[in-house]
Amino acid sequence: MIWIKNLTEGGIGLINECLEKMAEFGVVKEKDRSLAEQVADKLSEMIQEQALAEGQKLPNEFELAELLNVGRGTIREAVKLLVSRNVLEIQRGRGTFVKQSPGVVDDPLGFSYMKDKFKLAQDLLEMRMLIEPQIAEMAAVRASDEDIADIRRLCDEVEKLILEGVPHLEKDVEFHARIASSTRNQVMPHIIPIINKGVSYFVEMTSYALDKETIETHRQITEAIEKHDPVAARTAMYQHLIYNRDKMLEKETLLTADREVKPETEQEWQQKTE
Repeated sequence: MIWIKNLTEGGIGLINECLEKMAEFGVVKEKDRSLAEQVADKLSEMIQEQALAEGQKLPNEFELAELLNVGRGTIREAVKLLVSRNVLEIQRGRGTFVKQSPGVVDDPLGFSYMKDKFKLAQDLLEMRMLIEPQIAEMAAVRASDEDIADIRRLCDEVEKLILEGVPHLEKDVEFHARIASSTRNQVMPHIIPIINKGVSYFVEMTSYALDKETIETHRQITEAIEKHDPVAARTAMYQHLIYNRDKMLEKETLLTADREVKPETEQEWQQKTE
């Protein structure tokens, strides 16, 4: 078939094996689950068994319907389910593709729906202090030359943006995520979104207030990873997060002071308007 032209021999073998299993799919159907859900599971199996790699295009709707012995409407529903689970993505005019890091969502724990964003930023920082120094330590041991080059590039890009007075949140998030991915730990892709949210909420709450400290500690973290010095990497990351914590405490003190002053101001206003 056209869609398997560019696969390696091993990849074709895996797909053929999957398709043989899938060919039997029309015979065995589970009564307590919809057909679309079962088809979605079969497609997920193909991805998990690496018959379909990250970023790879799926067969078209007609081919999948024929392979699985189901209607095209069922295929559409199955694809929608996998899109909602962040496993597949539909690119207009191009087709349906396996997502990078399939199944990993940007907000896995529903942080966007938590009302007190300042408390959330504090709690995320506590979690980052528990795990990110160890992540930096692992990165210093396991990072490849390519990983290190990417981390150095992102460090330099964040510094350049700060010095130019340009918002650097996106590159800051990418810097931390790249360190995490260089650990070669397969659980890490599921932790990275939490780290990303922690960085984002901290910057939002403090309005880029740690420019100098960010440059300094990012450099220290990067240099330690470059030298494959796990102790220095852990220490530098911990210091980076200590600066963040101190800034959050400073912000909390200001917010508390504002809350204490506000009732008096409202009372004075009411007296003046009586």
